Amino acid sequence: MSDTLFIPQYDNDIEKMAKAKKKLTAAQKRARKKAKEGRQKKYMWIFMNGKQVRVKRPPTIDGMDVDEYILKNADPIWLHQNEMWEYIQTNEHEDIV
Repeated sequence: MSDTLFIPQYDNDIEKMAKAKKKLTAAQKRARKKAKEGRQKKYMWIFMNGKQVRVKRPPTIDGMDVDEYILKNADPIWLHQNEMWEYIQTNEHEDIV
């Protein structure tokens, strides 16, 4: 018998192990949460060709679509100045003198 001692090599096993995850600090968690909220306000998820895609949200004013807001709040003079004549409501039943 030989007097050599068998020593297993652990170096290879340690390299294969997954790296331990570091926990985020409170400041890092707040920053990630704030960034996520900003992305959710700026983008939305839709499906295109069977895949989920992130696209920019359409612009809104007070939660309403821009065109809808203009139709509700614009007066005829402003619509005329901005060449939006198709949105000007006229009374067709008025008699023109």
